[in-house]
Amino acid sequence: MKTYLELSKAELKDTLSILELRYNDLKSRNLALDMTRGKPSPDQLDLANGMPGLLDPDNLKAEDGSDVRNYGVPFGLKESRALFGEILGIDPALVTVGNNSSLQLMYDTLSRSLIFGEIESEKPWGQIPERKWLCPVPGYDRHFLVTETLGFELIAVPLKEDGPDMDIVEKLVAEDASILGMWAMPLYSNPDGYIYSEEVCKRLASMKTAAPDFRILWDNAYVVHHLYDEPERQGTLPDILALCREAGNPNRVYEFASTSKISFAGSGIACMAANTENTERARKYLGVQSIGPNKLVQLMHAKYIPNLEAVKKVMSAQAEILRPKFEMVLKILDDEFRGSGIARWNAPLGGYFISVYLLDGTAKETVRLAKECGVAFTPAGATYPYKKDPNDSNLRIAPSFPRVSDIETAVTVFSVCAKLAAVRKLLEE
Repeated sequence: MKTYLELSKAELKDTLSILELRYNDLKSRNLALDMTRGKPSPDQLDLANGMPGLLDPDNLKAEDGSDVRNYGVPFGLKESRALFGEILGIDPALVTVGNNSSLQLMYDTLSRSLIFGEIESEKPWGQIPERKWLCPVPGYDRHFLVTETLGFELIAVPLKEDGPDMDIVEKLVAEDASILGMWAMPLYSNPDGYIYSEEVCKRLASMKTAAPDFRILWDNAYVVHHLYDEPERQGTLPDILALCREAGNPNRVYEFASTSKISFAGSGIACMAANTENTERARKYLGVQSIGPNKLVQLMHAKYIPNLEAVKKVMSAQAEILRPKFEMVLKILDDEFRGSGIARWNAPLGGYFISVYLLDGTAKETVRLAKECGVAFTPAGATYPYKKDPNDSNLRIAPSFPRVSDIETAVTVFSVCAKLAAVRKLLEE
């Protein structure tokens, strides 16, 4: 079987005719499907519906006797910090628990750096006019938007199957003191689902940086979000805080996680973890910023998922819902693109996305064609800084929210549109 790249002009024209017939049939169905965001489905949220009922109105006290209805406990309940300590495999004393959004904690962390600097800083980052930030690509659009909004110049670095291209990262950070940090989503990266290798983690922890106050924002969003229960099919990471300490860079990393896709997406709890020095410094300012987070929600979570074993049970039920959706996406992609030579993707073991690389110069057109069929996908370029994919090839598929039957239809539309865009482009060459 020939790939699309090997077809003659005449063969491409024949293929185009077949694809146009399929496309017009799909377009006539008046579809209205949305595959744009990786949010939990109602079935997933229903798993936690009993959580509010776990609170005893006659005993709204935390483990230490604190009344969770009142002010205080600004850095999170003891039981909430213990839970995240188990999830992340670190000392709970290094964990600070806030409200529902880990992204807000990341934004606040960078805001403190801009206003006050970091421990090793000569001056606040806000006084550095040409500050820069490394962004492994493809990556999470909201990460990029945070640093862009806060005035950093975003520098894209390639993300490989084992993590960022460390040869490039090490060279950049060693030579340029205006590069103050980088994003990292080390387990089931958004959107590829890649897992950082231990070697990459060690190199990130130990690399020499021109900026003495260089920081990595380590977004461990999918730390327990496995699609399969078998341990051999689950990604794992070393303790990045320990690696940094051992490498002589104890202040390098701030780590983040949340329950957003464990319980209720909009009513969960989130945490920041760091070494003792960074934690104490951050808490000094957090104690001024807020008298305390929503401790009722923290207590509710402590009763719903009191330990790691309870988390694993919940996430196994979550995986039962998600797994058929991911498998449907992968089946359609394989059926549609097998042997075509115009698409590649990773089959993730966890996380919330599948990333597809199409023929260069066709991603935007694929999204446009799909929209005309009534199927919305994340805009092309969203997974790159400034929404500019230099190859116009990467698209993110978010299978979590729609029903399996709708995913089958939507990914079929995606595939037909991608092939149609590719054939038209090849005929123009």
